[in-house]
Amino acid sequence: MLQITPHHRLLLAIKPTDFRKGIDGLAALCRQALEEDPFSGTLFVFTNKRRTCVKVLVYDGLGFWLSSRRFSKGRLAWWPSPQEASSFSVNPSQLQILLSQGNPLNVSTPPDWRPLPQPQQPLRCLT
Repeated sequence: MLQITPHHRLLLAIKPTDFRKGIDGLAALCRQALEEDPFSGTLFVFTNKRRTCVKVLVYDGLGFWLSSRRFSKGRLAWWPSPQEASSFSVNPSQLQILLSQGNPLNVSTPPDWRPLPQPQQPLRCLT
């Protein structure tokens, strides 16, 4: 099973992708257009031209996972606009908002990592 954690690096491929491509075609797109290593463990998120579907490609050390989601109603509410960069980095909570057809930039989410509060008194070992 694929688990997305704060340790993962997530990249959105900004330009629309031909969804007839499978694992090999998307991995080649990662290498050529995004200039990223598809074997790095990074989650690559692609969308089609109409933004009614997304595909996620990731290598987990044993093989590739390719997951797709087609929205039954509507389309993605937000996707980065094409700029100078070919990819856009998001964190796991922002990806969840994006896949729920929301705008991750308009939502305030807590940071992925927070320091633990220090105990008021030192802990003692009971023997």
